[in-house]
Amino acid sequence: MTLPKPLARYATLTGFVELARSLSVDPIELLRSAELDPSGLDLQDRWVPAASIVRLLELSAVVTARQDFALRLAERRRLSTLGPLSVAIRDEPNARSALRMLIRFQHTYNEALFIDITERDGLSTIVLRVEPGEPMPVRQATELAVAVIHQLLQYLLGDRWRPVSVCFEHGRPDDDSTHRRVFDAPLVFDGNYSGIVVYTGDLDLPNRLSDPVLRRYSQQVLDDLSASETPALERRVRELVELLLPTGRCSVDQVAASLGVDRRTVHRHLARSGQTFTGVVDDTRAELAQRLVTSGRHTFAEISEMLSFSAPSGFSRWFTRRFGMTPREWRKRSEA
Repeated sequence: MTLPKPLARYATLTGFVELARSLSVDPIELLRSAELDPSGLDLQDRWVPAASIVRLLELSAVVTARQDFALRLAERRRLSTLGPLSVAIRDEPNARSALRMLIRFQHTYNEALFIDITERDGLSTIVLRVEPGEPMPVRQATELAVAVIHQLLQYLLGDRWRPVSVCFEHGRPDDDSTHRRVFDAPLVFDGNYSGIVVYTGDLDLPNRLSDPVLRRYSQQVLDDLSASETPALERRVRELVELLLPTGRCSVDQVAASLGVDRRTVHRHLARSGQTFTGVVDDTRAELAQRLVTSGRHTFAEISEMLSFSAPSGFSRWFTRRFGMTPREWRKRSEA
C-alpha cells in the first residue's frame, strides 16, 4: 500500500509574508509557485502537504538569494506557533520533559519532522530529520526546524543559555553570519546529522517559566490534545479528505494513518456525531464539486478526475442525483 504523504500546518509559515516582502519579493507568487493557497495563511491550523512547504522554503531562498531565509523566518516565530501544545510545554518542569512532549505530539503540527534524543558522556544530541515524502532538497526546512528547537530551549533556559554545538548535514553557506548570530555556538557543516548538542545537565535545569499552579490547566490542555477531541478530529478528517480526493487514494486507512490512529478510532469519533466516513467523503466531494463547477476554471473532465471519478459520465450522473441538475446546467445558472 502506498503511504500517505506527510502533512504540516500552515502555522509553519508564520511570518513568511512579512519576510518575503522585506526582501522585495512577492509572497503570493511564491506560494502559488509551490502550489499553496495564499488564503490558507489565515487558517494556521489548516493542513497542507509538507512537501509543498519544503518546496516553498527552498524556492524562497533561491529567489531572494538568501541562504539564511529559513533562519530569518524562524526569528519571526513565537512559541505560540505550536498552538495548544505551547501552553503545555511552557509549564513543563524542565527542558527534557518539554522536548519529550514535543516528540510525543510532533504529529499534531508537522508529520514530516522527526526528533530523537541520544545521551552519552554528559552530552545530549537532539537529532532532527525532515522527510517530506518525496525526494527534494530539505536544507531550508532543516535549518528552520533546528532554529525552532534552539529557540524553544533558549525560551525555557534563558537568553544566556548556549548549546555545545549546532550541526548540519549540508554544506556551509557562502555567508554564515546569520547562522553564527542565531545560534551563537560552534557550527558544524557537512556533518553526520542535523541537530543540536547540549550538556545533559542543561536539560534537567528547572524551567524558569514553569508555574506549578498552572500545570493542572496545562495538563487539561494536553489531555484534550491527546484525546483528539471529536470536533477537531472531524475537521481534520474533512481536510484530509479534501486533500486526498484528487490523488485517488482517499480511504479511511490513509486518513487514519495521517492522523496517527487506527481506522476504528476514525469511525468511532465520526459516529459520535452521527456521521460515517463515506458520508464525509460524499459531502466533501459535493462541496468541492459545487465550487469547481461554479468557478468555470476547469472542464468537466478535469473536475471528474479531480474528484476521483473513473469517467466524466460517472461524475455527471452523480452530480445530477446530488443536485437535481447536470453540471452544465448548474454552470449556466451560475453564470446568469
